[in-house]
Amino acid sequence: MVKIVVTGALGRMGASIINIIKETNGVELVGAVERHEHPQIGNDLSEALNFGKKGIKITDHISKVIKNADCVIDFSHPEASIENLEAASKHEKAMVIGTTGFSHNQRERLKELSQKTRVVAAPNMSIGINLLLKVVNDFASVLGNDYDVEIIEAHHRLKKDAPSGTAIRIAEVVASALNRDLEKVAVYERKGIIGERKQDEIGIQTIRAGDIVGDHTIIFGGLGERLEITHRAHSRDTFARGAVRAAMWIVKQENGLYDMQDVLGLKGIMK
Repeated sequence: MVKIVVTGALGRMGASIINIIKETNGVELVGAVERHEHPQIGNDLSEALNFGKKGIKITDHISKVIKNADCVIDFSHPEASIENLEAASKHEKAMVIGTTGFSHNQRERLKELSQKTRVVAAPNMSIGINLLLKVVNDFASVLGNDYDVEIIEAHHRLKKDAPSGTAIRIAEVVASALNRDLEKVAVYERKGIIGERKQDEIGIQTIRAGDIVGDHTIIFGGLGERLEITHRAHSRDTFARGAVRAAMWIVKQENGLYDMQDVLGLKGIMK
């Protein structure tokens, strides 16, 4: 039985993850963490989320529950994720991180801490998205420089970072397949008289509206034809299932930093 602590337990993703844990064999929720000012701190999770199982109190810090856990699942924000990983690494507990928007320094700290424990960090835990990355890699490798690449992502109005971590990961896969430096060729906004599109550009455009869970479209535009690949997430349960699957996988691994390609066994067939 894999014992799991969920941070941001009463948020949209946290609640979805807890519900998936409840219906998944082989895992058990042993802790729920929320920000210290949350009005539900100290209350029983069964009252806040209708979880069913009583006895799990909502706490304001991971250090109060981590000793009972095998793995922490964290979909919070960059600063909190790094703080939670500090605690996880101190206690040698595994961690699954779905947070996006890390700065360069935070990414480096994440890599450093992962040497002390086992970490799965991925901007998107969806199984479909991770299969899409494999397909996008193949498309880009075959189509080469004759096709323009544009990535369009859409999310709900409350999402704070842009572009999405998933869109950036897609762009990284495309750039790698085409032997391009993404830092030099990425174009995030177009306005006014911008001149002709450069051949090596990789466009990454952002939409924020309503309650869109997450849409990503990759366009390969050639002369006379175009190919479009789209993934649409209809429910956060998609990401939650992937996160729980990652938690069950990571507890059996050696220390290090992994992603969903590792969890799904796709790493060996990705460039």
